[in-house]
Amino acid sequence: MNTAYLDMIRGKQPGVTPVWYMRQAGRSQAAYRKIKEKYTLFEITKQPELCAQVTELPVKEYGVDAAILYKDIMSPMVSIGVNVDIKPGVGPVFDTPIQRLSDVERLHAFDPTKVEYIAKTIQLLTTEVLKVPLIGFCGAPFTVASYLIEGGPTKNYNKTRGLMVSEPHVWHALMEKLATMSIEYLSMQAESGANALQIFDSWVGAVNRNQYDIFIFPHMERIISTVKARFPTVPLAMNGVGTDHLVTSWAKLPLDVVALDWRSSLRDAASRGVTQTVQGNLDPAYLLADTKTISAQVDTILMDGVHHGKHIFNLGHGVFPEVDPEKLHWLTDYVHDKSRQLWAREGTADE
Repeated sequence: MNTAYLDMIRGKQPGVTPVWYMRQAGRSQAAYRKIKEKYTLFEITKQPELCAQVTELPVKEYGVDAAILYKDIMSPMVSIGVNVDIKPGVGPVFDTPIQRLSDVERLHAFDPTKVEYIAKTIQLLTTEVLKVPLIGFCGAPFTVASYLIEGGPTKNYNKTRGLMVSEPHVWHALMEKLATMSIEYLSMQAESGANALQIFDSWVGAVNRNQYDIFIFPHMERIISTVKARFPTVPLAMNGVGTDHLVTSWAKLPLDVVALDWRSSLRDAASRGVTQTVQGNLDPAYLLADTKTISAQVDTILMDGVHHGKHIFNLGHGVFPEVDPEKLHWLTDYVHDKSRQLWAREGTADE
């Protein structure tokens, strides 16, 4: 197995910066689009062989150093009794948004049998298919709650933040339930063979740091501490968008990897308390630029990563449909080649 991704996290300098991309298996790939002509996202995830095929696509096409399980952050909703529909061009939508305590109380305890196909896909990938580490994941309670409360995607999160500050007892009851679901869902993935785990708190940048520390941090700490206690050798990462103001809070969580988007500096991460491996942080918009423009930006990111000491290259957010897959293949090769030179130079400088 190519262990560069795991080695970097564990401080075993692999001599190269490992790379993978958020949403690397998806809409920018011709083979994936062909599959989507026949199946919906949820239909793909319920077929382990097909889901494994989609998960492996970017590993074969781009040469990345890790695969991330193909599924959605809404995938475990069925396990707690919530029906969700993903509408094309819209996203996850719910018929009965959460508004009051009785709505929270209707949520079931996590039932792994409702998503056993996810466990089977992980087992298939890690025992038969992949030659790189597999990353399992979940959506963080705030991000999942934002869909449950708003009834679907939103640009302002007014209802979510409104419930948080006006009905804190309801908010914390919801966070407790979603945190417990996250713990059990991540545990199921680790037990099934996932080599690493990531928590996506995609929309938590909508809150300020004081709100985060009061209403969200304690629940994140419980999730991460519990999962790390159960699976101490499985690395755990955190990712979000527009979260530069939360970096110092994230640095206090017992994480192995802190993902930073393009608004944050990898070079300054340590001075803000981030001793963990950093992940990121090319602005995905650069994927529409020419290779000369991209390489100049990537060079800075890679040098900042070497300066930090532990770095996984990624985007600040996900690959979008307009991206040319050949450019991602080129970028992967470029990161590998350039970072080998930088790490070799760093090693020489230390001698």
